[in-house]
Formats: sequence, structure tokens, C-alpha cells
Amino acid sequence: MTKWRPDPSQLRRPAYLSLAEQIANAITDGKLSDGAQLPPHRKLADDLHLSVQTVSRAYDELSRRGLISGEIGRGSFVQTRPREPEPPYLPERLGEVIDLSILKPVCEQIHLERLRQAFGWLSENLPSSSALSFRPNMVFPRHRAVATEWLARCGLEVSPLNISLTNGATSGMTVALMSVAPPGSTIATEAISHHTLVPLCGYLGLHLEGLPIDEQGMIPEALDEACRTGPIRAIFLQPSVINPMAAVMSGERRQALAAVAAKHDIAIIENDILGPLVENRPPPMAAFAPERTLYVTSFTKITVPGLRIGYLVAPDRYVAAVANRHLVSSWMATPAMAEIASRWVSEGTAMELVNWQRRALAGRHAIAAEMLAGLSYRAHPQSLHVWLPLSGHHAEDGFVAQARLRGVAIAPGKSFRTADQGSTPAVRISLGSTTESELRTGLGIVAALAQGNPEELLLAI
Repeated sequence: MTKWRPDPSQLRRPAYLSLAEQIANAITDGKLSDGAQLPPHRKLADDLHLSVQTVSRAYDELSRRGLISGEIGRGSFVQTRPREPEPPYLPERLGEVIDLSILKPVCEQIHLERLRQAFGWLSENLPSSSALSFRPNMVFPRHRAVATEWLARCGLEVSPLNISLTNGATSGMTVALMSVAPPGSTIATEAISHHTLVPLCGYLGLHLEGLPIDEQGMIPEALDEACRTGPIRAIFLQPSVINPMAAVMSGERRQALAAVAAKHDIAIIENDILGPLVENRPPPMAAFAPERTLYVTSFTKITVPGLRIGYLVAPDRYVAAVANRHLVSSWMATPAMAEIASRWVSEGTAMELVNWQRRALAGRHAIAAEMLAGLSYRAHPQSLHVWLPLSGHHAEDGFVAQARLRGVAIAPGKSFRTADQGSTPAVRISLGSTTESELRTGLGIVAALAQGNPEELLLAI
């Protein structure tokens, strides 16, 4: 058992998080080495005059960060070996924390009512093919036809034969990567990109290369240079607001990137999960390079999180590969979800909720403008988040930890970086994940931290 003990005089509210920070500091400073055993929950609770529940929550927090591991019958041990990437959001929502870490649309009672109504309709109208068939081609031809209507709203005119229904955008991304890049290939992306892309490429045996960006996203000259000096197989782009910096890539930039991709004959994977939510945007990359772009969109971020269904559009050259990869990874999208999505597209509910979301986000951005006044941040009227660069004297991990100590969870910028060259510390703040009142309070806390000087207490994680 280690001799180091937390200092009860340094505990702050919430006590469990403050205790977790002390132990994390000790691990970082080398006072607790890899494999060191921590005191049992009850013993430490007695020593610090805390409840056993408080100590248990502190240990759970440390386990979530990958700093300790628990072994049944033996206890809790420090774990400093390499571990799986940590998600930018809280895996569980804790009651006293204002959670601005997870990217969600604004949701109110209308969303629950619409989904309940949809399931009520489904109980009376579920086709036998959706309930009884194992064959995707027996279930989805009608849904692919409806999908063309939605994709037209996204700016694409495509054949139903080029559309696959997926269980959301993550499924679509996975299938797209598997379809265009065998293990060992290199995928190029923006230096700040999707937080699941790094681990996903690792799991698929792909090398990920982050390329320089500007205020619009990937720089065409940087892509051209990367293709000339290395074997790039495909690029992954998020050109319309959903990217961490909430940027919209211009039509000219999209056309330039499409030209570079054609020059080097590489595939493009486009993540466009906000679809028609974003007003006055250029056409998708898939409209500029339809012969090589795999286009991913979904409904979860713009209608209801529970509607986990999306569309993957593939050019003719990749249709067979997409069908095969989808079969081995998911077999097929959930038919019941496809039924609801198709009904909502056809009867107008999907666009009703998109328009509702657009109005709700306008209110959230007004709150952000008020509470973050004086700070330079990036946003878009239809973005679900803001990207807040930190001044040079703020360390990113320390800033996130300080926010947590004050009861606000935000996402660190490191979760979205694929390259470190010239990166500025930043945080992503979700605008739709909580109530307007909590958002106002949380943004106020973040703004006060950003405008103040960093403190040294209980920061390292």
C-alpha cells in the first residue's frame, strides 16, 4: 500500500472531483507509481472524513480517465500504461455537473412526443418485410427511394441504387473507410477533425495524417503535397459546420479539393450529418466529385437522438464494396428506424424538426454571444457548439479540469486533433446538451475562467 495520502485541507466542492484531482496530480508528479495500490474506499473515507460514496465516485472518475484500474477482491491500482483514447464527453451525466461536453441537438417535449407518435404508428403499420426479412434488398428499396428526397434537400441528386441505409453516421463512416482503404493505407484529414476518426483508423489498421488547415478547413496545396510525397488513399472531410471549428468551406475550396483528389485519383469521404439544417451553404463535396465521394449523413443531430438512422451514398465504383462491408459490420440498418425515418421524410416531420432546431439554436447562440462577450470564439448560426481558443497562459487540460471543479464539463481540443503542428489550446462547448438556464450558468463559468489567470490548484490530469 502506498504511503502517499491526499491532503484533506485541499479538498474543495464537489469533494469527489477534488479528491480525484489530488490523486491524479500525485500520479502525474510520480508520487504514485504504476501499480501502486490505493487505500480501500472505506479506509480512505474514514481518513478524510468523507462518505464512502464520495470516495467511490472519485475512484470511478479516475478509472474513467484511465488512471487507475480496479481488481475484484484485490483493490484499486494506479495504471499509467498507454490506454484507449478518452472520449471528449462524459460517459455518464452526473447530477451536479452542467454537461456541455457532448454534442447534442436541442431537445424538448416535442421530440419525445413525435417519436412516441411514430412508434404508435409503427405498431399498426410495420410491414412484414421489416419484421421478418434478413435480406436488405427485400427491406430497403422503398426506403432508398424516399432517401433520394432527403438527399435532394442536402444538395445531391443520386440514384436509389447508390444509397445504403446505415445505423447512423458512425456506421456510415466505418463502412466508407473500410470500402476505400485496405489495412495499411493512409487517410488524410484536417488537423482538427472528428473525435472518433483517430481510434477508428487505428482499429481498422489505417494510418491517419492530419493536414494543415485555415479558417475554411483543409488547404488544397497541403493535400497536393501530401499526395505527391506519400501514398494517400482517401481524404476525410467535414466541410459544413459539424467540424470542431464550426467552419463552412466555400464552394471554391470544395472545387479545388475535388480537383486535387481527381488529379491523384483518391477517394473522398464526406461527413455531412447536419444536412439541410445549415442554411445557404455550398453544395456538398459529393456534388463536385460524385465519381469518388462517399457521402455520409444522418438524422440524430438534427431531428431526435433516438432516430439512429442515416444514409451512405457511394459512387458506382464503390457500391459493391460498401454493400459487402456493411453486411460484415452491421448486416443492415434497423428496419424499424428506417420505417420511421422514411415516414418523417415523406410527411414532413423531419423538416419540421429541422426548422424547429434551427430556431432553437438561434436562441442558444444568442446566449453564447451574451455570456462569451469579449472572448474570441468560432461558431455558426446552425452549429451545435462553439469552439473557444484559449489564451496562451491557459493550459488546455488545466482549463478543462478547472471547469469541472466548478461544475461544468467541456470537451478538450486535443480530442479532435490529428496533428499537433502549431495547434492552439482550445475547448469545444456544446450548446444543445442542456437547458437554457444551465447553458447560461455554464458559459458564465467558462467565460470567467477564460478571462482570468490560471490557478495552480488541483489542475493536472
